[in-house]
Amino acid sequence: MNQADYLKKIFVGITGQTRKEWVSKLEEIESYDIKEAALFIECYERKERDYIYKALLESKIEKLLLVHIRDDVEKDELIFLEKNFESKYFTIHEDHFKHLGKWQGYHDKLYLEMDTDDYLSQTVDVSKIAGFCIDLSHFKVEQVKKSKEFDYVKKRQNKDIFNCNHVNGYCYKENRDLHTVKSLNDFKYLEELPSFLVGDFIAIETYNRIKEQLEFKENIAYRLSRMGKEFL
Repeated sequence: MNQADYLKKIFVGITGQTRKEWVSKLEEIESYDIKEAALFIECYERKERDYIYKALLESKIEKLLLVHIRDDVEKDELIFLEKNFESKYFTIHEDHFKHLGKWQGYHDKLYLEMDTDDYLSQTVDVSKIAGFCIDLSHFKVEQVKKSKEFDYVKKRQNKDIFNCNHVNGYCYKENRDLHTVKSLNDFKYLEELPSFLVGDFIAIETYNRIKEQLEFKENIAYRLSRMGKEFL
């Protein structure tokens, strides 16, 4: 796949840990007249999420196809996001499998993001949901560690379950992901990954401003176009 094809798959992310962060990103999105983005609500409790949802309804955003949720997100929130923003990739962590019961009817829209702690609970079973949301920087960490998460993904490399992605930076020196990107070189690691990890929707998961995320898109697409096909 070439750079232009990858570019069509990459979308900015509404990220943050405070109200100021999500508000400022929405304001930037309005100024750039962006209609489609990804939403990361992992750091926000329900009360704050309700403020976010209200602001989104009043914004120019038309689609939030990918939403990264957390364990206290209720089914009514998934219904709201799907109805109003066509959300279809709800990304979860390994420890969220114990909450699958309350998300009945949405298992075919849940996607697993692996951790990097070299621990895999027996409750993790990607066959119970739609597939993987490979966080590409997490995968790089797992690859270097040859971790249990890495092995879990590698054993499933020939299955058609690699559907969407998170992307942020990576630090070679410390073997960790970077949620604040300071250099385009922080995306160099992407060239070292196998291309089958990449799905149809790639969400930028950095805390950087939307202006910077838009600048990152070209570089990310270029790096992805240079990926290999096999595990290294």
